[in-house]
Formats: sequence, C-alpha cells, structure tokens
Amino acid sequence: MDMSPDEYSRLVRDVRALVAAGEVDGIVPRLLAHAETVGNHWGSRHRKVIDAVRDADGPFRQRLVHALAARFHELEPGTPARRSIVALLANLQLPEPPGEDQPLDTRAVLIRLAGEQDVHYSAGELIRLAELELADGHELPGEFVAVVRRTQLAVWNGKAQLGPLAAKLSRPVVNPGEAWADLALADVAGLDPSWEQLLAHAATANSARPSAKWEQTATALIEELGAEAVRERVTAWLRLVGRPRTRLLLDRGWGADPNATLDAYNADALRGLTWLLSFLPGRPDSDRALGALVETALRKVQGLGPMNPKIANASVNALARIDGETSLAELARLATRVTYKGTLKLLNTALDARATALGLSREEIEELAVPAYGLTEVGRAEFVLGEATAVLEVHGTRAQLSWQNAAGKTVKSVPAAVKRDHPDELKELKAAVKDIDKMLSAQSERLDRQFLARRTWPYAAWRERYLDHPLVGTLARRLLWTVDGTTVGYADGELRTLTDDAVTDATEVRLWHPVDQDPAETVAWRDWLERHAVTQPFKQAHREVYLLTDAERATGTYSNRFAAHVLRQHQFNSLAAIRGWRNKLRLMVDDEAPPATRELPQWGLRAEYWIEGEGEHYGTDTTESGSFLRLRTDQVRFYPVDAPENWAHCCGGEYTMWLRDGAERVDPVPLTDIPPLVLSEVLRDVDLFVGVASVGNDPTWQDGGPGGRFREYWTSYGFGDLNQSAETRRALLNRLIPRLAIADRCTVEGRFLHVKGERHTYKIHLGSGNILMTPNDQYLCIVPKSNAAAPQAGYLPYEGDRMLGVILSKAIMLADDTRITDPTILSQL
Repeated sequence: MDMSPDEYSRLVRDVRALVAAGEVDGIVPRLLAHAETVGNHWGSRHRKVIDAVRDADGPFRQRLVHALAARFHELEPGTPARRSIVALLANLQLPEPPGEDQPLDTRAVLIRLAGEQDVHYSAGELIRLAELELADGHELPGEFVAVVRRTQLAVWNGKAQLGPLAAKLSRPVVNPGEAWADLALADVAGLDPSWEQLLAHAATANSARPSAKWEQTATALIEELGAEAVRERVTAWLRLVGRPRTRLLLDRGWGADPNATLDAYNADALRGLTWLLSFLPGRPDSDRALGALVETALRKVQGLGPMNPKIANASVNALARIDGETSLAELARLATRVTYKGTLKLLNTALDARATALGLSREEIEELAVPAYGLTEVGRAEFVLGEATAVLEVHGTRAQLSWQNAAGKTVKSVPAAVKRDHPDELKELKAAVKDIDKMLSAQSERLDRQFLARRTWPYAAWRERYLDHPLVGTLARRLLWTVDGTTVGYADGELRTLTDDAVTDATEVRLWHPVDQDPAETVAWRDWLERHAVTQPFKQAHREVYLLTDAERATGTYSNRFAAHVLRQHQFNSLAAIRGWRNKLRLMVDDEAPPATRELPQWGLRAEYWIEGEGEHYGTDTTESGSFLRLRTDQVRFYPVDAPENWAHCCGGEYTMWLRDGAERVDPVPLTDIPPLVLSEVLRDVDLFVGVASVGNDPTWQDGGPGGRFREYWTSYGFGDLNQSAETRRALLNRLIPRLAIADRCTVEGRFLHVKGERHTYKIHLGSGNILMTPNDQYLCIVPKSNAAAPQAGYLPYEGDRMLGVILSKAIMLADDTRITDPTILSQL
C-alpha cells in the first residue's frame, strides 16, 4: 500500500534521525520494510530515503553496507528481503575502497553476496572487489568468478568493462554451481593437466560450428588422453545437464528464474563438449546423451522461452556428424518431438542429407532409422545373464523389463547375481527400456501424421519396416491398413479381413482412414477390434470424420465451425507445433503475424486458422514478457500452398494478404474443392486445439476467469453442445458403461454422463468433463490429477484420449461418493 505524503515525510525524518544517531541496527529494518512497500522500485519520490542515507559520512555508510550484506547471508534463499537488500545496495552505491573504520570482513561478505547473484548490478563494484582481493594475494571464489563472467555476457558494455578482468580469471575453467560443471571440475582436478586443457578448450566454443584450428587442437588433446576415456567422461558430464543447480542463485523477481536456466557462460563449454563427441566414433550411450541434451536445452522456461537453443543446435550438428544407427535414430526421433523452428530446421537438414547420401527419400530414411533396441521379435526379447533371464516386452506404448530365475520362475526384482556380475549389461537393458518408451511415443506421433502424407508402400518393404519390425510392429499391428484395396487388421499372427480371412500376400499398402469408408463398415471394424481386444495407439477406427456442413457450403470459402473460442495461447502453440502447424506467439505489441498455418505440399494446399490475442491489460492478460495468455479464434481457410500469406495485427483486426514484389491477390480455395480427407484431418487438428486448449475445460473457472470476463463462454463451452470428438466419446461410453462395475449407476443422456451417488446425482459433461449435481444443477469443481494408480475402466479401443480417462475416473469416484475424503470436494457436496 502506498504511503501518504505525511507518512512519507515522517519516514524520511526518521531515517535522517537514525543516520545522525549512527543507528545502523535501527535503520536496516526500516529500509527493508519500505523496500517491500515500494516493491524495490526506488523511483524519484522515494529517492529522498536513499539520499538521506547517502548523505551520511563514510564510516556510517560502510557499516550500513556491512550490516546489509551480513543480513543477506542470514536470510534463507528465496526470501524476498534478499532481493530488497541487493536493490538497496545498488541504489545506495557502495563506499570507496575500505578504510580503517570498515569492519575487516565486509569485503568477504560482499564477495559472497555477489557470488549468489546471476548478474551483478554494478560491474564497477565487481572490478573493485576483485582488484582488492587480488592485490592482497587472495584467490577469488569460483562463485564470484562465475558472476563476473555472467555479468560480462549480460550487460550491454560488459565486454568493455569486465573483459580485462575476466581474461585474468582462467580458473575455474567452467562456472561451478551446475551439477555437470561440478562433476567436470572435480574430475579434472585429480587428473592429468591435459584434462583441464580439454575442458578449457571446450569453453572456447563460441561459434556455430568448430573451425579447422579448433578441431585440430581438440583432436590432439583427444589423442593424448584416449578417445574412449574422453567419450566416457564427456558423456557422464552431459547426462547431468539440466539437473537442479547445486548452488542457488538469487531470483531477481522479474524475468526468468536463473535457477531454472543454464549458466550463460557454461553454454559455450557445453557446445564444445558436443563437438568433442562428434569427433569420436558413435556409441549408444553418448548418442542418447546428445539427444537428451537437445530436449533439455529446448525445455521451456517461464519468462525466457527455450532454455538454450544454441546448445540444442550444437547437439543436433554433433549427431549429424556421427555415423551410426543410434545417431540417426536420435535425429529421427527428435524430428518428431522438437517444435523450436531453428532446431527443427537443422534436424530436417541433417535427415535430408542422410537420405541424399543413401539415395533414399526422407520418408524412407525416417523409417529405416528406427532401431530394434535389442528386440529379437515384435515387442519381445530375452537376454540370458548368468543363470537369470531378462525378458524385455512392449505393452502398448511402454516397455517393461521382468526377470526369471534359473528355474524359469518370474521374480519381482533384479537378481543380486545380475547386479554383481553383469552391471554393464543391466545398465544397457535399463537404457533400452527408456529408449523404447521415447521412440514408441515418437513413432506413434509420426504414424498419426501419415494420413495426409499420401504414402503407399510396396508390400514387402512395408512388412519389413512396419508390420514385422521389432519395435514399430507393436504399433503397426494395432492399426488398420488397406492392402490392394482390401481393409485388413492384424490378429492371431496374420493379417485378416473383416471376416477373419488371412491375407498372406499383396502388392501395395496404405494406411486406412474412415473418411473413405461406408459408416457401417467403420462400425464393423470397431467391433472387429473389440472382438480381438486390439487397443489402437491412437484414434483410427474411432477417428472423427469432419464432413462439409450446410453452413460451410453457404460461406463457401471458410469454416466458422471453430470460431469464437478462447484458448490458452501457449498450450495452443505447443499443440500446433506437434501437429505440424506453424504459428507465432501473439505479443501485446505493435506487430503483425500470419495465422496458424499448416502446409500440405502433397495436396498443393495451405490451411489457415485465424487467431488473435485476447485482452487489453498488460500483466493480467499477458505473461511478464508480454505474450498474450489467451487467444480468440476465427475462421479456417484453405489457399494454394504458394499463395501470399495473410497477416493481421497481433491484438486483433482484419486479416489481409501481404502482397510483395508485384504478387497478385489469391482467392481462398472453395471448401467444396478441398478433398474430404484433407478437410477432415485439418478440422480434426483444429478441434483438438479447441478441445484441449479452451479455457472452458478449466474446472476452476466457474467464476469466468479474470474479472469474470469469460463466464458466458465458460458456461456455454463447459456445458454446451458437443463437438465431434465429444460425440465420438459419447458413442464409445454407450458401449463401455454396461461393462463397468458401476454400470447400474450410470447412464449416457444427451451431452452428459449421469452418475447416481448416495449424496447426489451428478452430470458429467462429455466435452469438458465439468460436473453439475442435484439439486439445482449446482456446479462441482474437481480438478483432475495425473495418477497412474487411478481406477481403470478395463479395455479401451484406443489410447490418447485424456478427457475420456478424466470422465471415467470422476464417474468411478462419484458413484461411491460416501468414500470421498478430499476436503475440497467434501465441502461442495
């Protein structure tokens, strides 16, 4: 709360009185209390307090600086007062070099304080403290060296101010405080000096790619130390990247939390380490470490975005240089997972180069890049380790490792003899389980995007790369395929028709899609999958089909089917990237952007989803960095793939085509001219965006969110008409409910699953999962939690519908509502 003029004048008088009396212990709490009041923003009005202190004589200011710095170290990390002390010291301006009246340990506490900051406010103060310590023959602590280096990189004239000092500080060779750097420093400290030279050389990797000179020096050091020894140590260091910091830094309270990011100075060293691995023969563990580093470096950090794209790019370039099966597999896997444009471009370039070198298409190289991970048959392998046998099996999209003793009996844990006598093999098996889980997820997403790829395969190649592939086969055998015009599924060891006739030979294969089928045949295939207990890796037989509506025929060139929704922007942006759409985050600035776009070169088309930022208030409607928290949606349109792009202001307004270099305006393609498969898959993507990212799905928004602005939308979406995916969910629930233990308490009526409990009868909306209860349709807020141990509904025909799982788990809980113990839920019942 702001102070009145009289209160502020009284504070200034009190501060001056404390200064005059030399009361350092009395002034510190007053200054910290006022800092909290003004949020550490010492503007022109509040400068009078600062000036009152700065007018004090040198000894008083020196004692005050000492008291503030000492108080900093007494406070727990993360305490807001720590930020206030740093801001105060910056505004007070530190005293001149210590005189006789200054406590002897003031310099030490100031150095410790500096070492806990990501970037120091005053480069001059860092220089002065360093010069005094060095002049006294003291070694600067590693944490202080680290903040000097980070400040040099961060402040606008840091290189000029801190460059000479940083050049003198050659040790530690990397900044301590990160798990990987601490291990590297500990390793090189007890080894041949050439190891420290190698790490120091890695820290000079400040360009996009290694120069010939840099590589020559690195190769000489590798040869001296031994290639395998270098590979093992560097791989061990890289595995620790992204672990929590070992020494926490002060969170400034604005921008990105430095404890959630990577040390800016160490980034060059990490880039250099990836280069070192690229000069060595590939190995599965080091290739995995590089792939994991890409994902770690692209992890989103609030207030920053991707953690460090240049490290991710260096890792991709390293994988591209390494020749081998696992490096290619990592590139292919990452290409299905990475959404950051710069890194994705490098991945695509690397895969295209591999394809060209091998004389294959890009699609073929992605198929051939999938390793077997030791599986000797589809989804299974056995490994004999002494008298024990490890059984590696794939179940759904997860790999499981089980053990049998000498008698063939399954045991619950890893036999002690295996841990003792086969540690390397055990380590590799555990790594294979993790690799399989990652690759299965990537391959499932790749297959789910194949419907629009217009791919066909020769039968023999398809069997080798898909149906009989030890890993991909676990997915392909749960899908439907069209073989020489006949739809088939896999059951009882054979490809089979709808009447279970075996198909053993064919010429051409393509992925089956329901849009091409008679609805009755699609329903028959759903029954077939259920009869053979096949759970598909994603919706295929139950896939939503979006046919042209009368309203869309009337509008002609655009669809309003998914207009007027309010979406969480960052969730939408991530989903769009996963599904192959290009999108630019909308910022509350004077800027324009194209719509969310998916290019379909195989069809000569480009799909557009028109969106705009929602809100007017910076901070309430945006992140700290200014990106809108929410979007409003508009039309879906199609254009020729090479048509000029449409653009609109990020804050809203009409889209217009940007005509450059004499280009002419291009009309949108009439919806009646869009192939049904393309229309269906594009609209399904958009339905997914709305179904997942809509604020109407948030059960805590019954008040309509900020200022209640979205109450009407939240109510209409959360309890309104069902979209196509919710209609599919309703049809499936009609089949599932009779098999559940709670079947006598559940009915599907209209838009809701009705559940009869002891306390109330509940209505769960089949689109949003929101709940109404008797009497009077009172809203019941239950926030779903991710819980692998939650009750399961038994057989489901497909994976991936999180909302279906949420609805079933809520139904199971509410059917037995007398056993609910959660106080938040009980208070509403």
